[in-house]
Amino acid sequence: MKVVILAGGYGTRLSEETDVLPKPMIEIGGYPILWHIMKHYASFGYTEFVIALGYKGHAVKRYFYDYNNLSGDVTLDFRKGEFRVVAHQKEDWVVHLIETGIDTLTGGRLKRLEPLLRDSRFMLTYGDGVSNIDIRTLVEFHAAQGKKATVTAVRPPARFGGLVFKDAMISEFTEKPQIGEGWINGGFMVLEPGVFDDLQGDTDVLEVDLLEKLAARGELAGYRHEHFWQCMDTLRDKNLLERLWESGAPPWRLWT
Repeated sequence: MKVVILAGGYGTRLSEETDVLPKPMIEIGGYPILWHIMKHYASFGYTEFVIALGYKGHAVKRYFYDYNNLSGDVTLDFRKGEFRVVAHQKEDWVVHLIETGIDTLTGGRLKRLEPLLRDSRFMLTYGDGVSNIDIRTLVEFHAAQGKKATVTAVRPPARFGGLVFKDAMISEFTEKPQIGEGWINGGFMVLEPGVFDDLQGDTDVLEVDLLEKLAARGELAGYRHEHFWQCMDTLRDKNLLERLWESGAPPWRLWT
Protein backbone atom coordinates (compact mmCIF):
# COMPACT_ATOMS: atom_id res chain seq x y z
CA MET A 1 0.00 0.00 0.00
CA LYS A 2 1.44 3.36 -1.03
CA VAL A 3 1.72 6.29 1.39
CA VAL A 4 0.99 9.75 -0.02
CA ILE A 5 2.48 12.74 1.80
CA LEU A 6 1.40 16.27 0.92
CA ALA A 7 4.59 18.33 0.86
CA GLY A 8 3.91 21.20 -1.52
CA GLY A 9 2.40 24.04 0.52
CA TYR A 10 3.99 27.38 1.34
CA GLY A 11 3.92 27.02 5.13
CA THR A 12 3.29 30.74 5.61
CA ARG A 13 2.65 30.47 9.35
CA LEU A 14 6.23 29.25 9.76
CA SER A 15 7.83 31.85 7.53
CA GLU A 16 10.86 32.10 9.82
CA GLU A 17 11.92 28.76 8.34
CA THR A 18 9.99 28.35 5.09
CA ASP A 19 11.54 31.34 3.33
CA VAL A 20 14.50 29.01 2.76
CA LEU A 21 13.02 25.50 2.86
CA PRO A 22 9.62 23.94 2.24
CA LYS A 23 7.87 23.18 5.51
CA PRO A 24 8.30 19.37 5.38
CA MET A 25 12.07 19.88 5.19
CA ILE A 26 12.31 21.81 8.45
CA GLU A 27 14.47 19.74 10.76
CA ILE A 28 13.68 18.17 14.10
CA GLY A 29 16.75 16.63 15.69
CA GLY A 30 18.77 17.10 12.52
CA TYR A 31 16.26 15.35 10.24
CA PRO A 32 13.37 16.87 8.23
CA ILE A 33 9.95 16.30 9.74
CA LEU A 34 9.13 14.54 6.45
CA TRP A 35 11.81 11.94 7.32
CA HIS A 36 10.23 11.42 10.76
CA ILE A 37 6.83 10.77 9.14
CA MET A 38 8.33 8.30 6.68
CA LYS A 39 10.26 6.47 9.39
CA HIS A 40 6.99 6.09 11.29
CA TYR A 41 5.17 4.49 8.38
CA ALA A 42 8.18 2.33 7.53
CA SER A 43 8.26 0.98 11.09
CA PHE A 44 4.90 -0.65 10.29
CA GLY A 45 6.14 -2.06 6.98
CA TYR A 46 4.81 0.63 4.63
CA THR A 47 7.82 1.69 2.61
CA GLU A 48 6.55 3.01 -0.74
CA PHE A 49 5.99 6.75 -0.65
CA VAL A 50 4.47 9.23 -3.09
CA ILE A 51 5.54 12.75 -2.15
CA ALA A 52 3.41 15.54 -3.65
CA LEU A 53 5.82 18.41 -4.32
CA GLY A 54 5.16 22.07 -4.98
CA TYR A 55 6.88 24.99 -3.25
CA LYS A 56 10.67 24.49 -3.36
CA GLY A 57 10.23 20.89 -4.44
CA HIS A 58 13.85 20.81 -5.62
CA ALA A 59 14.97 20.94 -1.97
CA VAL A 60 13.07 17.72 -1.24
CA LYS A 61 14.57 16.03 -4.32
CA ARG A 62 18.08 17.13 -3.38
CA TYR A 63 17.67 15.88 0.19
CA PHE A 64 16.62 12.38 -0.82
CA TYR A 65 19.24 12.17 -3.57
CA ASP A 66 21.95 13.06 -1.07
CA TYR A 67 20.41 10.91 1.67
CA ASN A 68 20.49 7.86 -0.58
CA ASN A 69 23.94 8.47 -2.04
CA LEU A 70 25.89 10.27 0.67
CA SER A 71 24.65 8.94 4.00
CA GLY A 72 27.29 7.13 6.04
CA ASP A 73 31.06 7.40 5.65
CA VAL A 74 32.71 8.53 2.42
CA THR A 75 36.30 8.62 1.18
CA LEU A 76 37.63 11.08 -1.38
CA ASP A 77 40.93 10.15 -3.04
CA PHE A 78 42.09 13.40 -4.59
CA ARG A 79 45.16 11.82 -6.20
CA LYS A 80 43.07 9.30 -8.13
CA GLY A 81 40.02 11.51 -8.49
CA GLU A 82 37.85 8.87 -6.80
CA PHE A 83 34.83 9.17 -4.52
CA ARG A 84 33.78 6.12 -2.53
CA VAL A 85 30.97 5.50 -0.07
CA VAL A 86 32.60 3.37 2.61
CA ALA A 87 29.74 2.66 5.02
CA HIS A 88 26.37 3.25 3.41
CA GLN A 89 23.22 3.59 5.50
CA LYS A 90 20.26 2.59 3.33
CA GLU A 91 16.51 2.65 3.85
CA ASP A 92 14.23 0.00 2.39
CA TRP A 93 12.18 2.71 0.70
CA VAL A 94 10.78 3.46 -2.73
CA VAL A 95 10.15 7.20 -3.00
CA HIS A 96 8.23 8.82 -5.86
CA LEU A 97 8.88 12.59 -5.88
CA ILE A 98 6.09 14.06 -8.00
CA GLU A 99 5.75 17.70 -9.02
CA THR A 100 2.11 18.69 -8.46
CA GLY A 101 2.33 22.42 -9.15
CA ILE A 102 3.38 25.46 -7.16
CA ASP A 103 -0.09 26.85 -6.48
CA THR A 104 -2.14 23.64 -6.65
CA LEU A 105 -4.41 23.14 -3.64
CA THR A 106 -4.45 19.98 -1.52
CA GLY A 107 -7.24 18.19 -3.36
CA GLY A 108 -5.71 19.12 -6.68
CA ARG A 109 -2.38 17.67 -5.63
CA LEU A 110 -4.05 14.37 -4.81
CA LYS A 111 -5.95 14.43 -8.13
CA ARG A 112 -2.65 14.83 -10.02
CA LEU A 113 -1.40 11.65 -8.36
CA GLU A 114 -4.35 9.59 -9.60
CA PRO A 115 -2.33 7.66 -12.25
CA LEU A 116 -0.11 6.25 -9.48
CA LEU A 117 -2.95 5.45 -7.08
CA ARG A 118 -6.00 4.54 -9.13
CA ASP A 119 -5.66 0.77 -8.82
CA SER A 120 -5.58 0.17 -5.06
CA ARG A 121 -6.19 1.44 -1.53
CA PHE A 122 -3.64 3.99 -0.31
CA MET A 123 -2.79 6.14 2.69
CA LEU A 124 -2.49 9.92 2.87
CA THR A 125 -1.16 12.38 5.41
CA TYR A 126 0.18 15.90 5.71
CA GLY A 127 3.89 16.66 5.67
CA ASP A 128 3.95 18.53 8.96
CA GLY A 129 2.52 16.28 11.69
CA VAL A 130 3.84 13.41 13.79
CA SER A 131 2.02 10.91 15.99
CA ASN A 132 2.40 7.58 17.75
CA ILE A 133 -0.64 6.18 15.94
CA ASP A 134 -0.61 2.44 15.25
CA ILE A 135 -0.80 2.38 11.44
CA ARG A 136 -1.73 -1.31 11.21
CA THR A 137 -4.66 -0.82 13.57
CA LEU A 138 -5.76 2.21 11.53
CA VAL A 139 -5.71 0.18 8.29
CA GLU A 140 -7.65 -2.68 9.93
CA PHE A 141 -10.22 -0.19 11.23
CA HIS A 142 -10.68 1.27 7.76
CA ALA A 143 -11.14 -2.14 6.18
CA ALA A 144 -13.76 -3.07 8.78
CA GLN A 145 -15.86 0.07 8.09
CA GLY A 146 -16.25 -0.56 4.37
CA LYS A 147 -16.20 3.17 3.56
CA LYS A 148 -14.38 5.16 0.89
CA ALA A 149 -12.16 6.95 3.38
CA THR A 150 -11.05 7.04 6.99
CA VAL A 151 -9.53 10.06 8.68
CA THR A 152 -7.73 10.00 12.01
CA ALA A 153 -9.44 12.18 14.59
CA VAL A 154 -7.17 13.67 17.26
CA ARG A 155 -7.48 15.96 20.24
CA PRO A 156 -5.88 19.30 19.35
CA PRO A 157 -3.04 20.52 21.55
CA ALA A 158 -4.00 23.53 23.62
CA ARG A 159 -2.56 26.85 22.52
CA PHE A 160 -1.61 27.93 26.04
CA GLY A 161 -0.20 26.19 29.08
CA GLY A 162 -2.61 24.38 31.38
CA LEU A 163 -2.85 25.00 35.11
CA VAL A 164 -4.35 22.70 37.74
CA PHE A 165 -5.27 24.40 41.01
CA LYS A 166 -5.41 23.10 44.56
CA ASP A 167 -6.97 25.92 46.56
CA ALA A 168 -4.80 28.96 45.82
CA MET A 169 -1.78 26.94 44.76
CA ILE A 170 -0.96 25.54 41.36
CA SER A 171 -0.48 21.80 41.76
CA GLU A 172 0.31 21.01 38.14
CA PHE A 173 1.57 22.89 35.09
CA THR A 174 1.45 21.36 31.61
CA GLU A 175 2.85 23.27 28.65
CA LYS A 176 0.53 21.95 25.97
CA PRO A 177 -2.17 19.65 27.26
CA GLN A 178 -4.60 17.93 24.90
CA ILE A 179 -7.98 19.66 24.89
CA GLY A 180 -10.63 17.47 26.45
CA GLU A 181 -13.41 18.56 24.08
CA GLY A 182 -13.67 18.26 20.34
CA TRP A 183 -11.85 16.39 17.62
CA ILE A 184 -9.93 17.63 14.60
CA ASN A 185 -8.58 16.06 11.41
CA GLY A 186 -5.10 14.80 12.24
CA GLY A 187 -4.28 13.41 8.80
CA PHE A 188 -3.15 9.76 8.71
CA MET A 189 -5.95 8.84 6.32
CA VAL A 190 -6.77 5.65 4.43
CA LEU A 191 -8.57 6.03 1.11
CA GLU A 192 -10.06 3.89 -1.61
CA PRO A 193 -9.32 4.83 -5.24
CA GLY A 194 -12.98 5.72 -5.76
CA VAL A 195 -12.32 9.04 -4.00
CA PHE A 196 -10.86 10.41 -7.23
CA ASP A 197 -14.37 10.58 -8.66
CA ASP A 198 -15.06 13.55 -6.38
CA LEU A 199 -11.95 15.51 -7.33
CA GLN A 200 -11.91 17.72 -10.42
CA GLY A 201 -8.72 19.77 -10.65
CA ASP A 202 -6.01 21.97 -9.18
CA THR A 203 -8.36 24.30 -7.27
CA ASP A 204 -9.96 21.52 -5.24
CA VAL A 205 -9.38 21.58 -1.49
CA LEU A 206 -9.03 18.14 0.06
CA GLU A 207 -11.07 18.94 3.15
CA VAL A 208 -13.89 20.79 1.36
CA ASP A 209 -14.15 19.11 -2.03
CA LEU A 210 -13.54 15.56 -0.85
CA LEU A 211 -13.86 14.96 2.89
CA GLU A 212 -16.97 17.13 3.37
CA LYS A 213 -18.69 15.41 0.44
CA LEU A 214 -17.82 11.95 1.74
CA ALA A 215 -19.06 12.84 5.22
CA ALA A 216 -22.37 14.10 3.82
CA ARG A 217 -22.87 10.77 2.02
CA GLY A 218 -21.90 8.64 5.01
CA GLU A 219 -18.68 7.50 3.33
CA LEU A 220 -16.15 8.95 5.78
CA ALA A 221 -15.13 6.96 8.86
CA GLY A 222 -13.28 8.44 11.82
CA TYR A 223 -10.55 6.61 13.70
CA ARG A 224 -10.18 8.14 17.17
CA HIS A 225 -6.58 8.49 18.30
CA GLU A 226 -6.45 9.52 21.95
CA HIS A 227 -2.67 9.56 22.30
CA PHE A 228 0.19 11.71 21.02
CA TRP A 229 -0.24 13.88 17.96
CA GLN A 230 1.46 17.17 17.15
CA CYS A 231 1.54 19.30 14.05
CA MET A 232 4.24 21.85 13.23
CA ASP A 233 2.29 24.97 12.33
CA THR A 234 4.39 27.58 14.12
CA LEU A 235 7.88 28.15 15.48
CA ARG A 236 6.51 27.35 18.93
CA ASP A 237 5.41 23.94 17.65
CA LYS A 238 8.82 23.33 16.10
CA ASN A 239 10.58 24.19 19.34
CA LEU A 240 8.28 21.87 21.28
CA LEU A 241 9.04 18.97 18.92
CA GLU A 242 12.75 19.74 19.16
CA ARG A 243 12.63 19.59 22.97
CA LEU A 244 10.74 16.29 22.84
CA TRP A 245 13.35 14.85 20.47
CA GLU A 246 16.21 16.04 22.67
CA SER A 247 14.57 14.37 25.67
CA GLY A 248 15.73 11.05 24.25
CA ALA A 249 12.23 9.57 24.19
CA PRO A 250 10.12 11.47 21.64
CA PRO A 251 6.66 9.86 21.72
CA TRP A 252 6.38 9.48 17.92
CA ARG A 253 9.67 7.56 17.58
CA LEU A 254 8.47 3.96 17.37
CA TRP A 255 11.40 2.77 15.24
CA THR A 256 14.75 1.54 16.55
